[in-house]
Amino acid sequence: MKLLFLGDIIGEPGRIAVKALLPGLKKELGLDFVVANGENSAGGFGITAKVLDELLASGIDVVTSGNHIWDKKEVMQIIDTETRLLRPANYPEGVAGFGYRVYDTPGGLKIAVLNLEGRVYLSNIDCPFRTAKKAVNKIKEETNIIVVDFHAEITSEKNALGNYLDGEISALFGTHTHIQTADERILPGGTAYITDAGMCGATDSVIGIKKEMALQRFLYDIPVRFEVATGSVKINGVFIEIDEQTGKALSILRLSREHK
Repeated sequence: MKLLFLGDIIGEPGRIAVKALLPGLKKELGLDFVVANGENSAGGFGITAKVLDELLASGIDVVTSGNHIWDKKEVMQIIDTETRLLRPANYPEGVAGFGYRVYDTPGGLKIAVLNLEGRVYLSNIDCPFRTAKKAVNKIKEETNIIVVDFHAEITSEKNALGNYLDGEISALFGTHTHIQTADERILPGGTAYITDAGMCGATDSVIGIKKEMALQRFLYDIPVRFEVATGSVKINGVFIEIDEQTGKALSILRLSREHK
């Protein structure tokens, strides 16, 4: 199986980049499935039904999220019914939405996507490690092809979870920092790993936000209403190949493409 994971999509520029570049990548790489983090895809914070429809129409099969999933109140209209939109599975029991799902690919295979959120410098929600282990054990009743979006702040938490799940899942993609890391590799047990997949959005920016606004925050430490940067755009992502029988990763390739 050939899968592409796209890093955090930041506002309209990120959506433009995906719409422009994803169709070509699907042909070039012969993709079977596409997953992308869309928690910042509506105006830079949150997601709406309209934006989700746009992302799905662009060729994305499943949209994951993180701590900004609740930023647009409109999300509550779809979070309990739209199975192609995931929120972190380690929110407390009773929270609306789906933390993971098993999907059918056009080729007749089953793939599970599990969404998790870190706790260091983020919300003090349920343990992502224990939640992951429980979810993976349940998922394996249906498929051994499992990919994880771990939306977390610090590199050590992501690296630790990758090693904790090594051999149990096909891949773990880190998200949240919007900065693509250069540590993509296949772990000893056969799990593809990268600390952060990066972002899809404006190239000339501070993690997708207008530079001037980010600098005001750092220079003066006063509240600033961030706006999404514009101009040339890029997509960051990770392409992996998975053994369809074992669920182990066969290869991993870090991708970065620009669109002007």
